[in-house]
Amino acid sequence: MLQHAAGLAALGAASGPAEAAAQSRSAAGVNTNSSPSDLKITDMRACTVAANYDYPIIRIDTNQGVYGLGEVRDAGVKGIALILKAHLLGKNPLQIDARLSQIRPFAGQGRMGGGYSAVDMALHDIAGKVYGVPAWRLIGNKLRDKIRIYCDTTGHKDPKIYGKRMADRKKMGFTFFKMDLYTSLVEDRPGAVNVNGVATEKGLGYMCEYIAAVRDAIGWDQPLGADHFGRLTVNDAIRYARAFEPYQLAWAEDFVDYRDWRGLKQISDATTTPTLTGEDAFGLEEGFQNLIDNQAVDLIQPDPETSGALRETKRIADYADMHGIPTVLHFAGSPVGCMASVHLACTLRNFVVMENHAVDMPWWQDLVTGPAKPIIQNGYIPVPDKPGLGVELNAEVIKEHLRYPGYFEPTPMYDDFIVSGFRRVGPWPHFDEDGKYVNAVTY
Repeated sequence: MLQHAAGLAALGAASGPAEAAAQSRSAAGVNTNSSPSDLKITDMRACTVAANYDYPIIRIDTNQGVYGLGEVRDAGVKGIALILKAHLLGKNPLQIDARLSQIRPFAGQGRMGGGYSAVDMALHDIAGKVYGVPAWRLIGNKLRDKIRIYCDTTGHKDPKIYGKRMADRKKMGFTFFKMDLYTSLVEDRPGAVNVNGVATEKGLGYMCEYIAAVRDAIGWDQPLGADHFGRLTVNDAIRYARAFEPYQLAWAEDFVDYRDWRGLKQISDATTTPTLTGEDAFGLEEGFQNLIDNQAVDLIQPDPETSGALRETKRIADYADMHGIPTVLHFAGSPVGCMASVHLACTLRNFVVMENHAVDMPWWQDLVTGPAKPIIQNGYIPVPDKPGLGVELNAEVIKEHLRYPGYFEPTPMYDDFIVSGFRRVGPWPHFDEDGKYVNAVTY
């Protein structure tokens, strides 16, 4: 120990205090790529990948070369994250709760939750890299080593062809399935759909033929969800749900708008078909609490790229777990947001399954390096143990698929505040309390 101390003292004399401090941190096993207390956010940039949906990806840079990646909700725009840049510049990214509290007032429902969610991902990526731990370690314990995945599957008006497409998913190794059950599948059949675009009793019988064909193809013992029924009233939804009961679906998704918790509860109470919603909801208090407190649905389905990414979505899922409600994760973005969601999912006690919307895109997983390839292995994604999100961008591939020219170009137009609450911005000309005309701050 004395020899080690003497060596550090000699190094300090020869190289200066900064170099000696870095060597000391290295000897103690601390990541010398950053000095956490001095870490500051210096920039935020973005690019948009044109895929099955647009993938807006952001990068938050720091003064010490450590950066974090995040992703806005699929089919959203990068600007919803970039308008938050001025609130983050000069701040320490490791103070994650403080940074997110600053920008929470500017998060909204649907795609408007994407900016907050992207920043959350990037902050956890930075913190994980600085501390040398995977992002999941920053929010909880790893409860599972791999995350079960279900995938989107294109439908067909011929039930047998639809069934074959779902059977092909099973051959790919998937063990959980979901089908799009559009009412429009039967609209060409006489008497199947009324003037409001809703299935009649005859039409519901035809729709159930699709469920039966899929069940025959993948097995009646396999978990199968259904989605995309069209615009329904509460009473219409009850009719649909009751027609589906013999097929024991894992869930029927988004019968009515997620904000109508009273209607959803009425549907849930009227059927044994499990109900699910939540992909467009942001925040526990703002989007999910009424659904959970009132047992309005049987399962919730936040999309981390809308709901608040890692920290907030874990709050939501943990709260649902306290009320006996399982959590499914909706996801349709790039591998950046996908792996962030995997970090989240492994910590959730009530996790069921997570969506992937890009299994038919041959270059999807080539957008990044870091995760084991293939990213989806026999219907599961292994949980990474690399620091941060464990993902780096493959610039060459991303540049081949940009929606707009420019790869993480400078964004000085976002350096000043675009969205804000009350701000003290300096003096203004006015009469003060003594009646004197001044250009000053007097509050």
